[in-house]
Amino acid sequence: MNGNGYNTRIESEYIYRHHRHETRENQCSSALVKHIKAPVPLVWSLVRRFDQPQKYKPFISRCVVQGDLEIGSVREVNVKSGLPATTSTERLEMLDDDAHILSMKIVGGDHRLRNYASIITLHPEIIDGRPGTMVIESFVVDVPDGNTKDETCYFVEALIKCNLKSLADVSERLAVQDRTEPIDRMRI
Repeated sequence: MNGNGYNTRIESEYIYRHHRHETRENQCSSALVKHIKAPVPLVWSLVRRFDQPQKYKPFISRCVVQGDLEIGSVREVNVKSGLPATTSTERLEMLDDDAHILSMKIVGGDHRLRNYASIITLHPEIIDGRPGTMVIESFVVDVPDGNTKDETCYFVEALIKCNLKSLADVSERLAVQDRTEPIDRMRI
């Protein structure tokens, strides 16, 4: 168990199963875990919206998807000022509603994240006697010229941590509005 009381062996198993990236010498990769006090269907309803990442990603101001929302769909994302980018072009690689997996790749834009790919998976868990969600997001990206692997991973991890915190805040706020009884108090 880690400091939060969660079993890191279970986290490691999910990462091994769903988050293995082929990394080349000039790339870095990492996986981050966030425990959210909201049920998987609610959290997934936000994550799966490839066409509306701004619902929980605070650095995105606008998103336009070309064509139908399906594997291979491309979205043009406008980034809020303050980051070293203004646009990003991203392709949906996988969207599995049953397994709760979304994968995307950055295929263009005015930023330094080259060959960036990410996978996000959701897994049910019980937090404080209520349905919760373990969210794992992993990535692989080229290390830009002039940067180290550590600097690149630190930058991307900071963005993902911010997105996951926002996802937790939005999900938990929605869950409180639709609060159900704790599982251990439910009468069956």
